[in-house]
Amino acid sequence: MTEPTANESAVAEKSPGETMAWERLLIEKAMLASVQESRRSRRWGIAFKLLTFLYLFVVLALLVSEDILKTARRGKDHTALVEIKGIIAPGAEAGADKVISGLREAFEDSHTKAVILRINSPGGSPVQAGYINDEVRRLKKKHQLPVYAVLVDVCASGGYYVAVAADKIYADRASLLGSIGVRMDGFGFVDTMKHLGVERRLLTAGERKGILDPFSPLQEQDRTYIQGILQELHQQFIGKVKEGRGAKLQEAPELFSGLFWSGETALKLGLIDGLGSSSYVARELVGAEEIVDFTRKDDLLSRLAERFGAGLTQSLGLGGIGESFPRY
Repeated sequence: MTEPTANESAVAEKSPGETMAWERLLIEKAMLASVQESRRSRRWGIAFKLLTFLYLFVVLALLVSEDILKTARRGKDHTALVEIKGIIAPGAEAGADKVISGLREAFEDSHTKAVILRINSPGGSPVQAGYINDEVRRLKKKHQLPVYAVLVDVCASGGYYVAVAADKIYADRASLLGSIGVRMDGFGFVDTMKHLGVERRLLTAGERKGILDPFSPLQEQDRTYIQGILQELHQQFIGKVKEGRGAKLQEAPELFSGLFWSGETALKLGLIDGLGSSSYVARELVGAEEIVDFTRKDDLLSRLAERFGAGLTQSLGLGGIGESFPRY
């Protein structure tokens, strides 16, 4: 047999009472450590909740004060502002429903002296842009108020389609605008399917129901048909531009080619009336320097959630419009 070690001998020499006291001490230490850890976690939890509550309170206060300030400013003569920002598409920030709601509110305000459409958009849905264009024309005729379009960084395609509904258009000399054309794009994977040895099985009721299927060859008759639709939409676009700009347009072979220009060149082509910002238009042209924003925002809860999320995360991307549909 092996000889006991010094520690084993020391333990063996302790009385049962001393052993129980030693074990009790270990248990007490473990329990104390557990309680301290629990208290520490609870403190951090309370601190985090307080910070979150404080953040929400500050954001809510800012939103409420913003609405109160806007209401107070509406009590005197002002220039109304409605923003069209981003892609013009259903459900988007620049969708027709939101823009038109803001426009109606702006026109119906008794203190509104003029309406500014501030546009920063690459374009989007022909239908949505058409809805906005038609409503601007209807409202300015009904209320007999001047409408100015102020183009910011980009006002292309559907954005410009909306702008031509205004009485006058202003932009910065470095703004990019125009792109009077229609596009429809997608991808074809016919050769890829052959390379992979994959057989495409497309069943339709209607001999041309599978038109623009990306896994089938593009038939010439289908190309001709789609091109005809695009030409039709293009002529609608051109008609709206000519209706809105009239004799201001200069004769230029590439005016309706889909190209875009700087504000400085666009002024020479008659696509805009002058160079200036929203403040310039309100101050110098309207004579009501106070600008009140009538852009339709989401309800308070949605705006609060949006701002809270934006404060914690970074946006990863922006969805566009489906590739298989025409767009300005």
